[in-house]
Amino acid sequence: MNYQKLDAALATVLNDIKNLEEPSLAVFIHTEPILDSAAIAILESFGVNGISGGKEIFTATLSPNAISQLSKQPWVKYLKRSQQLRLGNQRKSIASFSV
Repeated sequence: MNYQKLDAALATVLNDIKNLEEPSLAVFIHTEPILDSAAIAILESFGVNGISGGKEIFTATLSPNAISQLSKQPWVKYLKRSQQLRLGNQRKSIASFSV
């Protein structure tokens, strides 16, 4: 695995996963803008859809082994963990705004 291509959040969570084959991590895959047919085939083998010319960022749910394999590809710039975003005021109740 090329840890230089992983963001800190992804590298950290990889250490805690027991099943290395189960696709359980949502990631952004940042690539070179022009991919050859071999690169496209690799991405498709991991279930990446919507691969088109000029597109540089793809999303996929991958296993730790797949992340390791992708991190070694020269056309992959870096891999970043996708995390669910939450609204900042999500916990406030409507009652707290009453007059």
